[in-house]
Amino acid sequence: MKKKINVCLIGMGRAGMIHAKNFATRINHGTLVAICDPSQEALAAAEKELGVMATYTDYREAVLAPTIDAVVIVTPTIYHKEIVLAAAAAGKHILCEKPLAMNEAECDEMIAAAKQHKVKLQVGFMRRFDESFQQAKAIVESGEIGDVVLVKSLTRGPSHPKPWMFDIRNSGGPIGEVNSHDFDTLRWFTESEVANIYAIGGNYRSPEVQADYPDYYDTVSMNLSFKNGMIGAIDGAQYVQYGYDARVEILGTTGNIMIGEQHKQKIVTATRNGQLIRPAMHSWTYLFEDAYIREDQAFIEAIIHDTAPLVTGQDGKMAVKLVNLGLRSLLEKQVVYAE
Repeated sequence: MKKKINVCLIGMGRAGMIHAKNFATRINHGTLVAICDPSQEALAAAEKELGVMATYTDYREAVLAPTIDAVVIVTPTIYHKEIVLAAAAAGKHILCEKPLAMNEAECDEMIAAAKQHKVKLQVGFMRRFDESFQQAKAIVESGEIGDVVLVKSLTRGPSHPKPWMFDIRNSGGPIGEVNSHDFDTLRWFTESEVANIYAIGGNYRSPEVQADYPDYYDTVSMNLSFKNGMIGAIDGAQYVQYGYDARVEILGTTGNIMIGEQHKQKIVTATRNGQLIRPAMHSWTYLFEDAYIREDQAFIEAIIHDTAPLVTGQDGKMAVKLVNLGLRSLLEKQVVYAE
């Protein structure tokens, strides 16, 4: 394998631009050579900012370009499968943002295609590349907190839901939109698969959509049992308004680990009326900026050294499975058992 990997970014939205900027300037042995998006407006804006020479409006044309070695897919989930299959058939290595696909069957097709065409398939769970998460993983593996008993993870986003998110058959609600990362976090730290899951939730911040979308929920709490006996807890929420919030606790038999905090900066202002003010974390793009760089670098290293990605297609598939199980439990109001 050559020592310089040429990358095409497919999907020029907010997350797409994070990866694009990384590959344009920050990734060793990897470089952004092309971008692709069906929107001419999005392409023009990205081209101006990134300075790339090659642009495409059709991913089918992009993956056939001989100058491209790998693609990063940051499109709506509904398009992931068809792009991954096309890229794999063209011999391009693939970094696909989460969720990997709409369902497990699609994931299986994508994993099989990558294996058949001997290309890497990495899934975009960037938290595994965050320095604090990796340190916590090393501490767990060292036995410093004893045996893991309970892993709790939460993700809460500040933004008002987009109109399409109110239909949870399309969006999955918080379970699909924000908790994919939490499912992957729990699987990573427990090193086990889920045996059963129970979810409860409600719509507390958008009562105006209740009549049109009676199943919509903006807050969810889930309890999980793992096949190795460990237990887990996840909560997710949209439109919390106070800031972006992602935290984890790992409880062992002899200690615990806390990852994350709500604060953006290590500065506290004391005011004359006796208040202490500290800015809250405002965005996942800021909180996980370094993790995205590490994730993109790891993708290139896996290609160059022909090693397995840290986050595999199977990891992506299991997160998709848990999202669907969690949503089913919420709607059926009962414990759901994994097969």
